[in-house]
Amino acid sequence: MQKIKKGDEVIVLTGRDKGKIGEVLRMMTDGRALVNDVNIVKRHTKPNPMKGIQGGILEQEAPIQISNLALYNPTTKKADRVGFKTLEDGRKVRVYRSNGEVVDIS
Repeated sequence: MQKIKKGDEVIVLTGRDKGKIGEVLRMMTDGRALVNDVNIVKRHTKPNPMKGIQGGILEQEAPIQISNLALYNPTTKKADRVGFKTLEDGRKVRVYRSNGEVVDIS
């Protein structure tokens, strides 16, 4: 089970976007994540009329290392570490380390 998953609200710990909060759009297999409105880069693209792509300078999100992200705890309004706990019914869930609150109930 991963500590950070797609759809989680995370906060950036280091880098030029330090302190920004965003939602994880996609997890990569190499230890990186794509976060909404974080690590925005300019990409120069050539037009491709066959695919309907217009050329120009596009702004898009670039992947960021998972080690530079932390789960955002809305109750404390801070970054929080993640732990794991097994419930009475045998399910394994993620919990915030600061207050022991369950991250996701599904």
